[in-house]
Amino acid sequence: MNYPVIAEHILATVQGTWWSRRRRRDDVPQLPTGAVYVLRVGGNYRLFPEGMVFDPSHPDVLDASSVSLVDTRARLVEVERTLPSVSEADRFSVRASFTCQVTDPTVIARQGVIDVTVPLRAYLMGDGDLARMSAGHRVEEVNAVRTQVGHRMTAYSAIVPPRVAGMSVEFVSAEVHASDDLRDHEQKRRDKQRLWELQRGQRDFETQDALQIADLLARGSDHVDAFGIARQEIGVTDAASRIHRDTEKASARRHEAEVSERVHAQARETAEAQMQRDTVLTLLRQMGGSDYVDLHQVLEQLLREDRRSAPGVSAADGSRMVGPGPARPGRTETGRNGSRDPRGGFVRDEDDLLD
Repeated sequence: MNYPVIAEHILATVQGTWWSRRRRRDDVPQLPTGAVYVLRVGGNYRLFPEGMVFDPSHPDVLDASSVSLVDTRARLVEVERTLPSVSEADRFSVRASFTCQVTDPTVIARQGVIDVTVPLRAYLMGDGDLARMSAGHRVEEVNAVRTQVGHRMTAYSAIVPPRVAGMSVEFVSAEVHASDDLRDHEQKRRDKQRLWELQRGQRDFETQDALQIADLLARGSDHVDAFGIARQEIGVTDAASRIHRDTEKASARRHEAEVSERVHAQARETAEAQMQRDTVLTLLRQMGGSDYVDLHQVLEQLLREDRRSAPGVSAADGSRMVGPGPARPGRTETGRNGSRDPRGGFVRDEDDLLD
């Protein structure tokens, strides 16, 4: 860096008599803000009066063989030094900060301090205890090294303060960094950790959002419509139209279910009645050839039971299903009033079995 001497220029000799001698303005460079001219006249270095308008006919300007531009403003200067660790493959890096300001520009110009970091780096390298302090630590223990180096530099600068002729120099702070490889590794690990945390947070958010939506859907379409209206995603008119359509569909489904249930019930009753009639016919056919059963009495009893259980089957239907048929010999017809011959339809004694 070009500090504190910004630039140095050789000046040509000015020819002519003493009253006609003038140096051209272009021979001397423009002075930056915060800098001063230091002219070399013979073997001496002279400061051009600060704040004075540059005069090409000034005696020092005419007789100068060179000019130096010196920055007199205070600057924060940083210098670095590497320190060993336990492993030969790894190093620590110390960055020390100093405040510097020129107090005597002529001394600075005479010393030719173009880069102040050179003497400051030499000062930092002069403390041998820094290397011995860091050599007992692994590169991963950079925090412990940072603390020890900070304490050491504070004590070292107090006992042996940094000195640069013509400047005031003060130690400010010291920072310790690990090697570039370790720093890159830690940065990659940190970036992956942050990415993983970001992805996990995104998944948790999506899961929570999904649970809320599922809970909303479980509460019914009315809650969904209310949520959409609150978020201005659907209008009240649209929600009302959907509710009206859903109500009509539900009413139509209920009507269809009721009609289907009635049809099914009627079909079941018809089937049960038909099954009962078929059962009666089968029973009557089986009993028709028996001499021990009064068919008319059984039929009347079945018709009475059928009228109580199935109103659709009448006595007339039963009469149509089973006719009276011819009377057996030796039997007496059952009258309409239910009277019977004492001997009709029954076995009186064992001799009748031989008929």
